Amino acid sequence: MPADIATLRRRLGHLVERPAVQRTITALIVLNALTLGLETSALAMAAGGGLLRALDHVLLGIFVAELLAKIAAYGWRFWRDPWNVFDFIVVGIALLPASGPLQVLRALRVLRVLRLISLVPSMRGVVEALLKAIPGMGSIVALLALIFYVAAVMSTKLYGDAFPELFGTLGDSAYTLFQVMTLEGWSAEIVRPVMAVHPQAWIFFVLFILVTTFAVLNLFIAIIVNAMQEKHDADRAQELADDKARQDDLAAGMAALRAEVAELKDLLRTPRG
Repeated sequence: MPADIATLRRRLGHLVERPAVQRTITALIVLNALTLGLETSALAMAAGGGLLRALDHVLLGIFVAELLAKIAAYGWRFWRDPWNVFDFIVVGIALLPASGPLQVLRALRVLRVLRLISLVPSMRGVVEALLKAIPGMGSIVALLALIFYVAAVMSTKLYGDAFPELFGTLGDSAYTLFQVMTLEGWSAEIVRPVMAVHPQAWIFFVLFILVTTFAVLNLFIAIIVNAMQEKHDADRAQELADDKARQDDLAAGMAALRAEVAELKDLLRTPRG
């Protein structure tokens, strides 16, 4: 009986991992994304709200059945894969009651669309590279926070009296400097009015932009690109190792076949007594 169960679980695992099944699930996730988007339209809900809700329930049932099949096939191994846990959480949120104080959870149903990340290898690789870059980005965030703090203190002392709405407090200065860093209306809305009172203020703001926008923020890009390159190199090395293993297996099989052929030839050449 245990052998039959193991065989059944193995077959179930092969079934849920078949490319055709994965492509079907991907298509259903895209369809679910469209239905969730249509539910935000009053016109669409008036024309077919019942159909959209019924289709959403059917799709949710399919996703739940897929996860249950994976859990049954892999057992505890299912929970060892972070992407499986991610899928379980995303689908599980949709099963929570969405009435009363938990009504806000209805908006979280759209998180099901994020399952595309775990199903599409290229997206999964990008996310894994981003997660790998987080430790390196932490140092840059600390550096950026230090620069912001110093610049906020300086701007509050320099321009707080003349422009209290922009630099009246440390928090106001930090928010204004964040707008300057994003280059959103920094010249017309912030720097030029300040320069009307402090003509040399452009030096401070230009230096701040050069340090934050063009230097520190580009370090984020460099770390992410480096992490993605390392991920690509690791995947390539794994592919080469797998190819070499397959070639070694093939060579070993060919050597064994040649040995068997040689033994067969020897037997045929041996005269019968």
